[in-house]
Amino acid sequence: MKGIVALEDGTIFEGVSFGAMGESIGEVVFNTSMTGYQEVLTDPSYASQIVTMTYPLVGNYGINETDVESARVQVAGFIVKEACDYPSNFASTKTLSQYLKENNIIGIEGIDTRKLTRHIRIAGAMKGIVRAGENPPVISDLIDKAKAWQGLEGLDLAKIVTCKKPYVWDDNSVAGGPVNKKFSVVAYDFGIKFNILRILHSLGCKVTVVPATTTAKEALAYKPDGIFLSNGPGDPAAVTYGIAAVKELIGNSLSSVYALGIRYLGLPWAPRPISLNSAIAEQTIPSKTLKTIPFK
Repeated sequence: MKGIVALEDGTIFEGVSFGAMGESIGEVVFNTSMTGYQEVLTDPSYASQIVTMTYPLVGNYGINETDVESARVQVAGFIVKEACDYPSNFASTKTLSQYLKENNIIGIEGIDTRKLTRHIRIAGAMKGIVRAGENPPVISDLIDKAKAWQGLEGLDLAKIVTCKKPYVWDDNSVAGGPVNKKFSVVAYDFGIKFNILRILHSLGCKVTVVPATTTAKEALAYKPDGIFLSNGPGDPAAVTYGIAAVKELIGNSLSSVYALGIRYLGLPWAPRPISLNSAIAEQTIPSKTLKTIPFK
C-alpha cells in the first residue's frame, strides 16, 4: 500500500505503508537511536509528533510486553527506512507492523529517512502529514492540511497524556500498593516516562504519581519529601494549572518539600532552571534555591 509524507513547505516523500491506514497530522521530528523503537513509540513526549528513525532497520527484535514508557503508543505517525517483518527475539510477541495496526498508528517505510532528517535539521521541525491508503491522494490537499494544523505552540497536551487518577508506582505494574521506601516523592505526570519512575523507585523512593491538574495543596497533602515535575509533550507555557501549582510549591514554607523540574522551572517566571540528569547520576538533587536530598 502506498504511503506518503507531506511537509508544510511542500516537500513530499513517497514510500510504502505499514501499520494502520488513513491520515495523521503532527510535527515531523527525528530520532537517531539505534535501538529502543518501542520506547520511542510509547514516550508521551512524542504525542502529536510524527517520528522519523534515522537508523535504517527498525523492528528487528519485534515488540514485547515490557519495553514501554507509558500505557499506550503516543506518536502521531512513524517513519522508517525499512520495517522488519521477521523479528528475532525470545521476548517478541508481534511485529512492529502488527503493533502499529493494533494501536491505529500509520507507519511509512521505503523513504530516505536520512534525507528527510537532513531537511528537517536545515529547515527546522515542521508540520506534516502521513497518509496510507489505496486511493491516490491529491498532494496539494495534503500540504494544505499540514499547513492548516495549529502546531504544538500553545497546545496543552499534558491533559491528554496524564494519568486519570493518582497511583503508587510499582516495579511490576502501572499501579500498586504502598512500598517500604526511605523517601516519599510525589511525581506530577505531565507525560512522565515509566523509566523515570523506575529510577526514583530504585533510589529508595516511594513514588506517588498524580495527574497534571493536581493542585499544590493536594500534592502537599501526601506529606512528601520531594516533588517531581516530569517533562511531557506540547507547549509547557500552555499548562497554566501546572505553572500555578509549581509557583505555590516553590513558595511553600515547609522545609521538607523540594520542587524539581526542567520545563516548568525553565519558564521566564522561575528563579532558575534545574537539571535532573546530573542529579540522578550523582544520586542527589542539588540546588542553591532548594535543599539537597541525598538518595543513599
